[in-house]
Amino acid sequence: METIINNQACPFCNLKAERKIIAESASTYAIFDMYPVSPGHTLIIPKSHKQDYFDLSLEEQSDCWGLVSMVKGLISERFNPDVYNIGVNVGDSAGQTVLHVHIHLIPRY
Repeated sequence: METIINNQACPFCNLKAERKIIAESASTYAIFDMYPVSPGHTLIIPKSHKQDYFDLSLEEQSDCWGLVSMVKGLISERFNPDVYNIGVNVGDSAGQTVLHVHIHLIPRY
């Protein structure tokens, strides 16, 4: 994976070797959440280090949502959930704990 803008302190810009990328596009990648709410809980993450979803370009936003759809298919095949939650936390008060944009795709059973 090639990061567009690298923040040395960011865990999403500097993935540990054991973190497996499960899907990737030009400007976005997906990994399983380290603290999953349910089996298959996945994060869709832009490669560009930006804290606020609204600071992403329209192209980056579109790429994120394209990968959400792709990953949904992978999760459906592997985990067979009943439904999904999709969420983006923007800022501390909204519950954002890693200050790099990421979309939660959470399968529900």
